[in-house]
Amino acid sequence: MPAAVLAADAPISSAGHLQLILAALAGIATVVLLVAAVRLHPFLALLCGSAVLALVAWIPGADAITSFTDGFGTTSGAVGLLIALGAMLGRLLSVSGGADRVVESVVGRMSARALPWGMALIAALVGLPMFFEIGVVILVPIVVLVAQRTKTPLMLVGIPALAGLSILHGLVPPHPGPETAISALHADQGYTLLFGLLVAVPTLVISGPLLARVINRMVPVDAAGLAARGTGGARATDDAENSTARTPRTGAALAVVLTPVVLMLPAAVGNLVLADGNTVRSVLDVIGTPSVALFVAVAFAYVVLGRGSGMTRQRTSDTLGDGLAGVAGIMLIVAAGGGFKQLLVDSGIAKVIADWATDAHLSVLVLGWLVAVAIRLATGSATVATVTAAGIVGGLAATLSTTHVSLLVLAIGCGSLFFSHVNDAGFWLVKEYFGLSVGQTLRSWSLMETVISVVGFAFVLLLSVFV
Repeated sequence: MPAAVLAADAPISSAGHLQLILAALAGIATVVLLVAAVRLHPFLALLCGSAVLALVAWIPGADAITSFTDGFGTTSGAVGLLIALGAMLGRLLSVSGGADRVVESVVGRMSARALPWGMALIAALVGLPMFFEIGVVILVPIVVLVAQRTKTPLMLVGIPALAGLSILHGLVPPHPGPETAISALHADQGYTLLFGLLVAVPTLVISGPLLARVINRMVPVDAAGLAARGTGGARATDDAENSTARTPRTGAALAVVLTPVVLMLPAAVGNLVLADGNTVRSVLDVIGTPSVALFVAVAFAYVVLGRGSGMTRQRTSDTLGDGLAGVAGIMLIVAAGGGFKQLLVDSGIAKVIADWATDAHLSVLVLGWLVAVAIRLATGSATVATVTAAGIVGGLAATLSTTHVSLLVLAIGCGSLFFSHVNDAGFWLVKEYFGLSVGQTLRSWSLMETVISVVGFAFVLLLSVFV
């Protein structure tokens, strides 16, 4: 069980329920106002929001600092490592011309009208064995370049890609969220996987390509402008930068992009079919660890795209290092978002929501979704929302049929994706990679997450009528 959830059992604040809720609202409002109105850098805004939260919730200074730094370090060690490796991989793909090859392959086989659907499918396939964060750092350069080459608005191809990654992450095992709920509720793995795919497909259609048309009108973003600002994972590449001795083959570039998938997919399958403690499963788990898989991809790219395209060792090494410069700010913002989230969790806000939920008289599926929604809004963590909600409704799962326990897992998963905002590290990851303002991120990414949550849960309820 994640440390964040354990911490919530022994809150560091002695404040009452109302005061904790007010503290959470005050902290979130501080971040939003400082970034949107004062134009303060998000990293500093998150520090200020954390300080306001601690003061209003009467959290002792030492405990507040410890909680924030724990969350900062945990997020930096996990997501930050992925961002750094992904940036190095993306930079080498760009400079060597490998990204151009991939984009040409994608664009050449799809019409302009089919691109959003194609990006949704690609994201879903890539995201099947991957964490959301690693999928973002791999796909964002491709998404931006596709938008640039086809002169397609960024949101028309970006939203379907993000939706594909997010839906797979929240609803389909063996991702950690669904797997945690399966374990806590003793749900059937096969039913959960089957129902998860049945819910994921129509949800992706609605919240991906179809919703992208609406969001594009609300948040028109020019991909060329993004590249010029240098905020995304993909940067504009001029002819001089791409003047390698030879351009990598399309197959080689695709092999580099898919290397993390190839390494992580066997681990995902192994977790489904092999017993815990099995030697083969243990080896696959190590190889399939996101950071290990991405590191191997970077090493592979060094040989295939760097040296393979005629670049010298020094230029290849410099190119990898150049990739880090553009994401240093993103890493700090995401890590600070993790610290802010951890302070919310440790303050006891999740326990406040849990106490409210136990007194509610609702359908078990509705209760599971609502509890996950509330904890997601308060803490910003989909994993904490999933684990806590599963623990709250776990006792009621015994009254359900085998199929409905699996549907409860999905209901909780849908709730855990609801309205990502400033206390979610993923919010800042998307904002910075796509070069959006806070308002634009709320109207695009946050809206997309909310639609996924609501539409996905609607399909869960529909399935519950027939199974």
